[in-house]
Amino acid sequence: MFSHISGRLRTPALAALALGTAAALAAPAGLAHAVPTDVDPVTARSATAARETPATATTSTVAAAWAAGTRAYLVITTPGDTTAVRNAVAAKGGSVFASYDAIGVIVAHSASATFAPAMRAVSGVQQVGATRTSDVPADAYNPALPANPAQSTTTLTESNRWDMTQIKADQAWAVTTGSAAVKVGVLDTGVDDRHQDIAPNFNAADSVSCAYGKADTRAGAWRDVDTHGTHVAGTIAAAKNGKGVVGVAPGVKIASVRIAEPSTALFFAENTICGFMWAGDRGFKVTNNSYYTDPWQFNCPDNVDQAAIIEGVRRAQEYAESKGSLQVAAAGNSNYDLANKTTDSESPNDSTKVTRTITNACVDIPTELPGVVTVAAQASGGAKASYSNFGNGVIDIAAPGGDGATGVYSTLPGGKYGSKSGTSMASPHVAGVAALMLSVDPTLTPARLRDRLAAEATDRACPSDSRCTGTTTKNGFFGEGAVDALKAVGGATPPPGAYFENLTDVVVPDNTTVESPITVSGVAGNAPATLKVGVDIAHTYIGDLKVDLVAPDGTVYTLHNRTGSGTDNLVQSYTVNASAEVANGVWKLRVNDNATQDTGRINAWNLTF
Repeated sequence: MFSHISGRLRTPALAALALGTAAALAAPAGLAHAVPTDVDPVTARSATAARETPATATTSTVAAAWAAGTRAYLVITTPGDTTAVRNAVAAKGGSVFASYDAIGVIVAHSASATFAPAMRAVSGVQQVGATRTSDVPADAYNPALPANPAQSTTTLTESNRWDMTQIKADQAWAVTTGSAAVKVGVLDTGVDDRHQDIAPNFNAADSVSCAYGKADTRAGAWRDVDTHGTHVAGTIAAAKNGKGVVGVAPGVKIASVRIAEPSTALFFAENTICGFMWAGDRGFKVTNNSYYTDPWQFNCPDNVDQAAIIEGVRRAQEYAESKGSLQVAAAGNSNYDLANKTTDSESPNDSTKVTRTITNACVDIPTELPGVVTVAAQASGGAKASYSNFGNGVIDIAAPGGDGATGVYSTLPGGKYGSKSGTSMASPHVAGVAALMLSVDPTLTPARLRDRLAAEATDRACPSDSRCTGTTTKNGFFGEGAVDALKAVGGATPPPGAYFENLTDVVVPDNTTVESPITVSGVAGNAPATLKVGVDIAHTYIGDLKVDLVAPDGTVYTLHNRTGSGTDNLVQSYTVNASAEVANGVWKLRVNDNATQDTGRINAWNLTF
């Protein structure tokens, strides 16, 4: 089970080449609906693409012409009918650029310096925040289509690259190469859909540009304005076609959701919101997010603008997850301890950067949003990549990202190939493994995917580095461990059986014993020798706690016994030999607090037979 507290582009290095030529790397540097309900998406497709124009769109209220000084704002209100608030936007000197009524988020534009405070005084408005410290580009009102590059052919033949063998993807393909029924969204700088290794798996019908914060469904609007998104897409699902490279899940479908704006390649909050809403309504089972939401590397809730950004993106992510979409995100490339934040010197990156003092209340989004799988990067030998961000309780899992002279080799626009290193490269490996898991078991929910990814990861202990805290099974460098594609698809061990969970909170007071029950039924015979017990306990001093699994006959299996000292929160998966126990009956998680001052609660726990 993962702990969900949880760049600009998350890629510190690139060597872009045609035909697989070698080169040296630079050192790393540190939608109620998917579309707006009150505006038309930008459309200019043929009749064959008319299905992509949403029936929910109505007449645009966006100003026809751009004006200098125009800024973008998120106006947060109650989900549902936002008509009154949208009308207020115009009354206060703004225009509605996009509106996501299902989550109560309106994207407004205004050149008035009094717009935000005036809107905050409107009845029904909960938050208002600027998403930029720079003007909205004129391109937002009449977006240019990205370049459609000429394509090179390649004589490069497929091989088992180091990153694929490291996660055992090459072995997992004996179980599945992925199902075309599984769609993975690449929320990034765009994707070159005509690339020889991407075209076979590309889904144009569900691809879009969300740059500027509303859906542009014109053909080609999804194409790459950089090289980053095409590289990520290849790692996820480059076709197994005998040439070039092979992605982790070469049988699944990928869709491009371009959220980066041209020329700057920045990912503003309204773009990310549009992307998550699109992902939810278009049935993406997984999205990959190798970026942070600009212009703030960390968004702090005590700042009115940043608080609105956090809330708006959080609602969009929750919407996507409620529709069955798991978000996977890169941890970042600043070699920064995300569990102990102190300063931010990289923001705002759309104007003049300043150094500011921050705390752990400030979050990297979407990486640190609840429910998002946060991925750290490993070098080719499995060690933490030198640039990778880390943090005990923040990092969920690790995957190959490359380091030094060894990068991740993948697709680049124009039929080319090249190497990049970064947590941007690690995250798509995990997204690809999640897609393989869904290909084997399409019933997996985002919550179960998270738990399964954790349970099937290979434990990696901390090295001799004082910055790495935690245990062998869960720590700040590798989270739950290194992603393992073979185990994840059930290739090494039998796939997990029946799953039961209790999501009811149980308060754990000082010096008290509490229990949380799960009733198991429909499981024949005894429990397995590898019974999986997932535990999520919020507590400010886990050294106070003794945690036991109590079988239906009263037999006690100790999971945790007052270890971890002052560490916060116990979020862990345990394996219990319960083969002597009849499976059906009432199982209990018993938590005993043995001291004063620190309390907590059982958030959730589960059993997998």
